[in-house]
Amino acid sequence: MYNLKELEENAKSAATKHVINMLQRPGQLEKVEQYKHRIGRKKASVETMLKTAMQSQLDGVKVGFDQLQNSLTSIKSIEEDLDSFDSLFDSIPTLNNQLQYVQSENMKHSQYVIAKENLKHIFTVPESIERTKQWINESKLLHAHQSLMDLESSRDDLMYELYRLPNEKPADKVMLKAYFEDVEELSHRLEKQIKLILSRTLNTVRKEPTIIVTVLRIIEREEKADQFALQRYKQSGGFMPPGRPKKWKEVALEVIEKSVVERIEGTHIDQRNDNKMWLVRYLELTRLNFLEDLRVIKTLCVPCFPPSYDIENKFITMYHSNLSQHLKDIINDGLEGNEYVSLLSWILNTYQGADMMGHPDLKINLKSIGSLIETEIVEELQEKYLKNMLLNYEDWMKRTLETEKIDWWAKVTPEANMHEIYYHTAAPVIIFQMISQNLQVTKTVGPTLTSKALILSIEQVNKYSYLYRQAIMEFKNKHFEDRSQSPYFTHHMINVLNNCLKFIELSQQIKQLYWVPFNNNDATVKFEELIDSYQKLRNEAAEILLQESFLDLELHFHELLTQKWLLSTKAIDTICVTLEDYFQDYTHLSPKNFDYVISEARNLIAKRYITSMLQRKITLKSYDECLTCITKIIFEANQLIAFFSKIAPNMQLESFEIIKKLAEVVKCKDPEMLSLDLHSLVERYPDLSEDQLVRLLHLRGDISRSEAKEKVSYIMETHHNGQKLLKYDQQSIFRQIVFQDGFLNWKS
Repeated sequence: MYNLKELEENAKSAATKHVINMLQRPGQLEKVEQYKHRIGRKKASVETMLKTAMQSQLDGVKVGFDQLQNSLTSIKSIEEDLDSFDSLFDSIPTLNNQLQYVQSENMKHSQYVIAKENLKHIFTVPESIERTKQWINESKLLHAHQSLMDLESSRDDLMYELYRLPNEKPADKVMLKAYFEDVEELSHRLEKQIKLILSRTLNTVRKEPTIIVTVLRIIEREEKADQFALQRYKQSGGFMPPGRPKKWKEVALEVIEKSVVERIEGTHIDQRNDNKMWLVRYLELTRLNFLEDLRVIKTLCVPCFPPSYDIENKFITMYHSNLSQHLKDIINDGLEGNEYVSLLSWILNTYQGADMMGHPDLKINLKSIGSLIETEIVEELQEKYLKNMLLNYEDWMKRTLETEKIDWWAKVTPEANMHEIYYHTAAPVIIFQMISQNLQVTKTVGPTLTSKALILSIEQVNKYSYLYRQAIMEFKNKHFEDRSQSPYFTHHMINVLNNCLKFIELSQQIKQLYWVPFNNNDATVKFEELIDSYQKLRNEAAEILLQESFLDLELHFHELLTQKWLLSTKAIDTICVTLEDYFQDYTHLSPKNFDYVISEARNLIAKRYITSMLQRKITLKSYDECLTCITKIIFEANQLIAFFSKIAPNMQLESFEIIKKLAEVVKCKDPEMLSLDLHSLVERYPDLSEDQLVRLLHLRGDISRSEAKEKVSYIMETHHNGQKLLKYDQQSIFRQIVFQDGFLNWKS
């Protein structure tokens, strides 16, 4: 009540405020009637809504009361029914005893019905069995199977009824089984016939696909019979007819898989002893058979088999897994030579390529079947192949080197290439032919194996350079012990020089053909090491070649700048004639080697000549003798320039110009001009040592040791004060001339 009064007061207060707001201006008084009319309508509407809401609530309450009343009546009725059921349950044991006889009669009736239904089959079992055998022999499989199912149904129903008896007699069961024992034998015979047909599925489906369909229909029926037997087994609590479940679908797939295995193994008709190309032949036959079989499966088998078999994918999986196992067996038996590459190429490229599993007609999902051989086995095969390649390289290179060594000691003229004027042996070509053949083979497998084989090949060629060097050094040492043992030593060393460049040239060709830039830094390093090794070996061989020729000139070099030399031109003439004779043989060097050897000979002669000038081999007592000596030196320097210009017209001859410049310094008579010449000489050749300059001045014969030392020390000191760091290209031949006993330490 208090709440209603409070609400009424609040309503009046709110209404008062609303009226005050509406009538704040004088003009609004004219609309009072409109306001009253509007508020009246709103009030009537609200009252109507309130009455409607109250009526709805009252109706809902009334309905609720009616439902509660009905529920109460239903509960009382259920309670009475439950009491009635309780009294009925109490009478059930008595009723069961009263109906025991009826139950027994019902059981007998059921058995009589089953016996009556199967009476025809029971009495005709022998005839049905013989007729079924005949149909099986005549390949009338549907008729045979229908007859077999009738016989099995009769047997199973009778045995089931016998199983249901409360007091089952074992003798009855044994007698029934014995009576129908031929039925199970019929089932085995039909199963054998079905296996035979399924084992020839791919052949049969081409000629008589209806036979395959018939067999599959029989299998489907047997699968349904198996399901019924299993269902009855669960319902009956343990009854299972003899021979069930047959699982003929599983048997069918096993037979098909066995036929696939026989197909794969049957292709393996050759052995290594019979045919060296046995593996290639087997793999190609397998490829052709796969394509043919999978086309047949896709076009002919798929329409014949029920979709539940998923026969296309089943066949693909069978082929894939069994081929994988057979290839593993082949691998385990051991491979030889290029068999590794043939198998690797087939596994990695051919198998999943467009010529086999990736053929557009087959439309096989290659990702679903996976790899034919595991990655670990593939890597192991590659390693074994590379190991065999290494052993072959070592064997071939050893034989090649032995052949070279035999030729070196054979006292016959080395055979030159009939089409080329430059001597060389077949060793580089033979070795790189082997390498090229191996890389061409590995290229069929893939870039990874090719890269590994390339690095291995380059390593072995590099290793051959060390073996080659050892053999050359041994050859050189024995030759110089007795030079008559190898009369064609020069020819063989020319072969060696040209071979070294041939190795470099062929390695660069191999690099262009098989090296993939930015793919393997190891290969880059190996190529650089190989080129550097053969470049150094070429330089050492050139040194040995010149050593052979300079041995004949040793006495003549010792005669230079001696009293005997001063009176004769024999020494330098002999040197030029002898070298010209050797250089005739050097024309069989390749152009690069010829230029290098002539350049080295030029530097060596210049070095020996300058060394003779700086040694105390001649004493000049007067300026006239000095002038005669210097004139001869300049003449011989020009003679050497003319000689080498004829041999190599484009060669730089700065080394002999140095001899002439040294002679000009010695020739200078004026002391002041001598100092200027020395300054110019030191400026031009900064690597001239103080000892060398003192030796040069001593050649004049008119300057004492102390004066020469003082003059040279001043010049060198002046030079060093203004000298910059010496660059490599400023070095001259003087850096190569070293005396064991310094002239500055000699006593006057």
